[in-house]
Amino acid sequence: MGHHSRVEDLFLTRREMLERCGVGMGALGLATLLGEEGATGQTATDGLNPLSPKAPHFKPRIKRVIHLFMNGGPSQVDTFDPKPMLTKYHGQKIPELAFPERTVGSAYKSPYTFKKYGKSGIDISEIYPNLAKHADELCVIRSMHADNPVHEFSLMLLNCGDGTRERPSMGSWVLYGLGTQNQNLPGFIAMCPGGLPVKEASNWRSAFLPGVYQGTYVDTANTRIEKLIENIRNYGLNAKTQRAQLDLVQEMNRRHLAERQKDAQLETRVASMELAFRMQMEASDAFDITREPQYIRERYGSGTQARQILIGRRLLERGVRYVQVWHGAGQPWDAHQDIANNHRNLARETDLAIDALLTDLKERGMWEDTLVLWGGEFGRTPAVETNGAANGRDHNHYGYTMWMAGGAVKAGYTHGTTDDFGFKAVTDKVHVHDLQATILHLLGLNHEKLTYRFAGRDYRLTDLDGRVVKELLA
Repeated sequence: MGHHSRVEDLFLTRREMLERCGVGMGALGLATLLGEEGATGQTATDGLNPLSPKAPHFKPRIKRVIHLFMNGGPSQVDTFDPKPMLTKYHGQKIPELAFPERTVGSAYKSPYTFKKYGKSGIDISEIYPNLAKHADELCVIRSMHADNPVHEFSLMLLNCGDGTRERPSMGSWVLYGLGTQNQNLPGFIAMCPGGLPVKEASNWRSAFLPGVYQGTYVDTANTRIEKLIENIRNYGLNAKTQRAQLDLVQEMNRRHLAERQKDAQLETRVASMELAFRMQMEASDAFDITREPQYIRERYGSGTQARQILIGRRLLERGVRYVQVWHGAGQPWDAHQDIANNHRNLARETDLAIDALLTDLKERGMWEDTLVLWGGEFGRTPAVETNGAANGRDHNHYGYTMWMAGGAVKAGYTHGTTDDFGFKAVTDKVHVHDLQATILHLLGLNHEKLTYRFAGRDYRLTDLDGRVVKELLA
């Protein structure tokens, strides 16, 4: 239904004319940025929608990433990097190896046995018997290293590329560069059961990037969809009435936005309201694992970790670009004491589900264009904890293990080494920024060109560092 023009709308003050002209030119500039060049210098498919799919810098090898985040720092010498010398020198001072950067206690052998699996002969601890079946599909990086042994710093470095300052997370950079494949779900989702991890939402924040690229947090300790995602259902209005109501509110929002020269926070709010409405059906389906056949649910196993890894697969196949699956709030893998029970129990919570995830990706034709990343913010010392705790290990950022899987990475491959005791990376070292550059490369993004101008400087995820580790690529 139309409406009559108001007389006052026919006349503009000089200030209003300049404001509207300025907004118009800004919109044209945004259309050029997103429509002709996109955030990556390529073509976007939908003019002014910042989340519409954008072409990458070059042909990508993958479409999506799922990061299995072992929050707290799993021990490399108890999972994928066995060290016989620790057994030989157990309880003794580690010889002929100076640690000028750290004070360490006596050598502490792994409480677990290792075996070589598959044709590749990759060493895997007894705590991962089901994952071990996929040894010939894993790309194990034993030479990871970071900059600091503090949880907060290392979490931010891994997730955001900077350990001290507020920066956009990797998932936000990926959304900014590529957009999303499903406009009815967030393109970046972080699942963490039981509350927020250390540094809280900073782990998935968009920082100075537009807020529309921020990750969506889901507390997967909840099982009911109404608890998983707040306000997902409207019990007072049907969908048609909601749509009419939202259209009215959004029209008022757009007018309000136009008068404020496309304020970024207002734009984000408008986009969030629209996404929230569209999510009502799509999210309810994606997070409801009861819609999976019984044999699939049994394949993943029981418990919170199994459930959220299965949800992660469901999100990936629905077009979510970047999924993080945190192993709980706090730092569950932070085994300063009783590492034998700590790591065994935590691995048991995920082992069967990771096996199922890798199997599912292959069966559903998603293996070739999905990247699975496993690891934490750092590793642990080969020596016993020095603060009086019993049978545990301290933080260690000098050398630790992460692994990747998927059709785009080298299968059945072990990259780099740590020293004889597993303390420090010594050959083919891979810094966190190198890992980030490599992941972006697989997505078709040049980490040096994926930039955003803020405060007079072009920022990027890898700051001024990082190289693509081509030895990891298939």
